[in-house]
Amino acid sequence: MEKVIVTLRSATAGDDWAEQIRGPVSEQLLDLGLPGLTVNVRDGAVRDSLMTLTTLDPPVQGFVSLWTQQYYGEQVSAALDLLGRHAEQLSGYLVTESAPLPPPLTPPGERAPALANIALLRRPADLDEPTWLTRWHRNHTQVAIDTQSTFGYVQNYVVRPITADAPVVHAIVEELFPNEAVSSLHAFFGAADDDDLRSRMEQMVASTAAFGANVNIDAVPTSRYVFRSPFADAPA
Repeated sequence: MEKVIVTLRSATAGDDWAEQIRGPVSEQLLDLGLPGLTVNVRDGAVRDSLMTLTTLDPPVQGFVSLWTQQYYGEQVSAALDLLGRHAEQLSGYLVTESAPLPPPLTPPGERAPALANIALLRRPADLDEPTWLTRWHRNHTQVAIDTQSTFGYVQNYVVRPITADAPVVHAIVEELFPNEAVSSLHAFFGAADDDDLRSRMEQMVASTAAFGANVNIDAVPTSRYVFRSPFADAPA
């Protein structure tokens, strides 16, 4: 089983677009027989998140995660063709998935009760890949869990882009936070007071700076919809 993440970029996408992607477009994707499908869209529920960061122009407005037997097979080709009709620019990435905190399962097609923040990370040119991975996976993971109100945390390492002219992205991180985190830094970091918030933010900045995730990133607030989970029947 392989995982592909598709980024959908647009300068004009709004709530009608988001409804289209998580509605009719998702139904067409399901009809392709994909073993797994999750859709994340930037909509009115999360659009004004305090933690939004953008480097890409046009910005990312949505993500579609596909699970398939072959990233180069007909299912993914058909999915990319379909999604390409609904974005100004589309990019696909083959990834490997690590899940330090697997997101809770929700009923198919229902919005997860969360701010689903998705970050696009780039490895600094002066940091070799083994060091970067060690600092991200081995050193940073527990810091992220301990200093934030995260209750779902998935790290996607980009193996390679699968579409032409895809922007350079080395990792795609998915994190779930309480809905209140959209407008509250205290809720985002799970801080009890201002001093606690300051301490948690300082720890996060120091940890992310060690592997370059404090600069040159996109952080996209989304609503998350799991339509089909490849892990739904897996033992607990």
